[in-house]
Amino acid sequence: MDKIFTITPSPHIKQGDSVRKIMYTVIFALLPALAWSFIVFGLPAVVITLTSVVSCVLIEWLIQKYLMKVEPTINDGSAILTGILLAMNVPAGLPLWIMIIGAFVAIGVGKMSFGGLGQNPFNPALVGRVFLLISFPVQMTTWPNVTRQAVDATSEATPLALVKEGIKSGSTVPEIMQKIPGYDELLLGNFSGSLGEISAALLLLGMVYMLIRKVITWHIPVSIFATVFVFTGILWMVDPMQYADPLFHLLSGGMMLGAIYMATDMVSSPMAKKGQLIYGVGIGLITVSIRLWGAYPEGISFAILIMNAFTPLINNYVKPKRFGEKK
Repeated sequence: MDKIFTITPSPHIKQGDSVRKIMYTVIFALLPALAWSFIVFGLPAVVITLTSVVSCVLIEWLIQKYLMKVEPTINDGSAILTGILLAMNVPAGLPLWIMIIGAFVAIGVGKMSFGGLGQNPFNPALVGRVFLLISFPVQMTTWPNVTRQAVDATSEATPLALVKEGIKSGSTVPEIMQKIPGYDELLLGNFSGSLGEISAALLLLGMVYMLIRKVITWHIPVSIFATVFVFTGILWMVDPMQYADPLFHLLSGGMMLGAIYMATDMVSSPMAKKGQLIYGVGIGLITVSIRLWGAYPEGISFAILIMNAFTPLINNYVKPKRFGEKK
């Protein structure tokens, strides 16, 4: 035979993407929102981000080098991305030692304990964030006042927290909304919250960029947004005195950051398009349920982690029929 054919398992379609390329594409998409958080919160945001990124990269390198005894893979950008996402999920004034603990949990527990990149069932940044929220609730919910160029020493409640506390105290939603930034501010960002809560427009811009680059598909973020919009819209129409309108829920809190950048994690989300829609609907329902009736004003972090756990079941449920298999 003049030619030798090599038979290999599927998939056989090759693309120019690599782990490194995908990770740095997502990082690039996050840069506008991250830069805006630096402008709004000032130097503390820069320091907390650098601490998170450096800690994540160093911890991954140490674990791979001395515990797993494998060649470190920190150049793939995944640890950098985890550090940025973790920093965008915390207040700008968070003590640095707590940030380092969060990085250790995100990388050491959420990622490397399962074998490293590609084997973690949960989003590492969310593992670190939820651990910090449960372990250090006061520090993680002490939101600084913002003055565009600096962070004031006093704390201020987020829009979601103001609604939650106001309803508990007997106020109506229209009364509470008078104390909350308008939709233009919610979209552009100039209010209290974590680094990733204050720039919905720039996070959406990053989503458009990733869709164009085909790093993500529309199925997960759009299904989350649509579910939240419909669910909260029904409740708002039934009782507008007790429930905020759907646009407020979409633009406030970590909705944009979670739905676009963390729920779409390739490792911990379903593979099939139908599965991604089911996954997104689940995240939307759980998020709204926690926001309205749970103990926390925000719920998307818990919702994503819960649906991460269901990803293997979803993949099994929607897996395509094998060639030749009877229906």
